[in-house]
Amino acid sequence: QVQLVESGGGLVQAGGSLRLSCAASGRTFSSYGMGWFRQAPGKEREFLASISRYSGTTYYADSVKGRFLISRDNAKNTVYLQMNSLKPEDTAVYYCAAGTSGLAYHWNLSNIGSWGQGTQVTVSS
Repeated sequence: QVQLVESGGGLVQAGGSLRLSCAASGRTFSSYGMGWFRQAPGKEREFLASISRYSGTTYYADSVKGRFLISRDNAKNTVYLQMNSLKPEDTAVYYCAAGTSGLAYHWNLSNIGSWGQGTQVTVSS
């Protein structure tokens, strides 16, 4: 399994941008598809985006398509989530995830091999 640590969360005004980073330990980072989820208070954990192991394919939830961009740097063992045009409803804890395969698609919770600890994103109106 790979260990994941997120960073980059914080407080931002509506319309602003944030970039989340997720650093992975281990030498097999490039073997995994990587993704991002979020969970708002009282709601289920929601899939946002995934990227295949060599960045050939990305997949986005409709709720973030066109606003968020997932990318990865296998040399740095890091995956990123660039979030633009943020809205108050984007407020949540954001989680990095390593998939059980190298593929990118609309993941559900059973497709996840490892989770990060989460980072809070708060968007003020």
